[in-house]
Amino acid sequence: MSERNISIRMKPVLALLAVALLAGCAQREMTGSIPDDYRTNHPIVISEKEQVSDIPVGHADNKLSITQRSIVQNAIANYHANGSGVIHILLPAGSPNEHAAARLRGDIVAVLRKGGVKQFNISSERYQAGADESAPIRLSYSAMAASTGPCGQWPKDLLDTADNRHYANFGCASQNNLAAQVANPADLLGPRAQTTIDAERRGIVIDDYRGVPAETPHPLGAQEVEY
Repeated sequence: MSERNISIRMKPVLALLAVALLAGCAQREMTGSIPDDYRTNHPIVISEKEQVSDIPVGHADNKLSITQRSIVQNAIANYHANGSGVIHILLPAGSPNEHAAARLRGDIVAVLRKGGVKQFNISSERYQAGADESAPIRLSYSAMAASTGPCGQWPKDLLDTADNRHYANFGCASQNNLAAQVANPADLLGPRAQTTIDAERRGIVIDDYRGVPAETPHPLGAQEVEY
């Protein structure tokens, strides 16, 4: 068989191979299926929500304990970081510890004022509690919070894995945990502005890099330590 006949017979094979390679490079689009990115399925949303901190109250309480005071201080820190508007002090009414809760109101107001909350941003109200329960005092205010949608969505059978893609509930718990752990929800929207440069510290670092001896001696001295 001549080289010319071999070349003619090989041309259809090469053409078929080229078509197969081009078909493999084409992108396949799947419609009507769940996206493969859990961040798309369960996005973290920043919104204003009511924040509630419960302060347990005993029947004989006359002033705030260390634990109760720390709850108020933690609420103040979150209020300054993410909150705005009025902090509502909700006192239980109709519960056995009703009078004890009323006695603690003054201490709570004092802690709020000491923490930087203005007097016109503090409000006291009552809520109806059960007659046989030791109801807490509640601090309520609005603040920016990060959250996702509810988990537990199972629209399809888990055994239906022909496409080998994520199921609907995949990544929901981790997204919820991430949203709950973020100290400042605004960090999820973008980076914070840079702080001003510490010129004095920058000069010390540059001098150390250049090998320039510092003006002040090292606390341990320059001598070699012998053991």
